[in-house]
This record gives sequence, structure tokens and C-alpha cells, in this order.
Amino acid sequence: MVDDLLTEVARSAWALPLLFVLVLGDAFLVVIPGEAAVTALGALSVARGEPLLAAIVLVAAGAAFTGDALCYLVGRTIGLERWRWMRAPRAQAAFAWARVRLQRRAALVLFTARFIPFARLAVNLTAGAARLPAPRYLAVAGLAALAWALYQALVGAVVATIVPGGPVVAGVVSVVSAVGLGLAVDAVLARRLGPARPRG
Repeated sequence: MVDDLLTEVARSAWALPLLFVLVLGDAFLVVIPGEAAVTALGALSVARGEPLLAAIVLVAAGAAFTGDALCYLVGRTIGLERWRWMRAPRAQAAFAWARVRLQRRAALVLFTARFIPFARLAVNLTAGAARLPAPRYLAVAGLAALAWALYQALVGAVVATIVPGGPVVAGVVSVVSAVGLGLAVDAVLARRLGPARPRG
């Protein structure tokens, strides 16, 4: 019964627009399951043939790029202290973390932050507030969004190919796999980037 429901969702005309909204919202609020939606649809694409995997990747990449660019625009236009949550100690610490790293290795940090939910918002807002040149920012953000969408969708597709049990099992296993891989990437990047110190 659940398999049939998921199949109907995947076939629905609303599947891709809903995916766009979830991924766009995920750029601002990490509690929105943008990553999970891309991975689950990737699994459904293989398990049931709809939606097309290429369409999932393109929609997810477009939404991720749009969300990140809007965060950059917010940081550029209003800064990092306008709203109360921005002035909270944890938020200010995240902005300071992002500012130091953007000073030293902007392209690397912008690219990798797309794969780390909590870092993503801080880095994109800080890039805007620091007035990182828009052409450079948009080029890196576009590549990062496409790589992220491919990664998330392919995790779902690969799991659905090798795990039997229909779309429900494939969806659950692929989401868990994506989360596990994301945590591993986060740990590796934290060790790779290490505690940075501002120049001067």
C-alpha cells in the first residue's frame, strides 16, 4: 500500500515542483528535508522509472543554486546582524568560522559547504556580507549545486539498484546511506580544513 502511494507521488505532476520547494527551503532551514527528498526520488526513479533521474538532478541543482544565491543576496544586502537569531552567540560563532575560511580558501569552502547543512547557511550569508565578487561566487555555487544534486540522486539510484524490497525499502536505505555519507564527508572536511586563523 505504501509502495503504491509512493509510486503515485513519483508519477504526480507535483513531484518535481515539490522537490524544488523542499530543496530551496533547505538552503535556509536545515530542518526541511531537501537532501532526503532528492535521495528518495532518486531511489524511486530507479525502482519505478519516474520521475526521470536527469530531471531530478536538474531540478534539485536549480533549487539548490537558487537557495544559495538568495542566501548570498541576503548577506550582501542586510549583513549578519539584522535579525535577532543572527546576533545569537552560536550564529555569530558560525559566521566568524565561515569568514576566516572564506578569507583563506573561498572556492573550496563554498563548494564543500553545499554538502554540510549547518555550514551551508553560514558560509553563503557570510560570502554575501563579505562582498565576495558575485561572478566568482555564482560560478562556484553553480558547480557545487550540480555536484550536490548528482551526489544525492545517485546515492538513491545506486541503493535502489542493489537493495531489493521495492521503493519504500530503497528510499529508507538510500536516505540513511546519504546521511551516513554526509556525516563522513563532514568529519573528513572538518579534519581537512582544521581550525583556521585570519591573516594578519
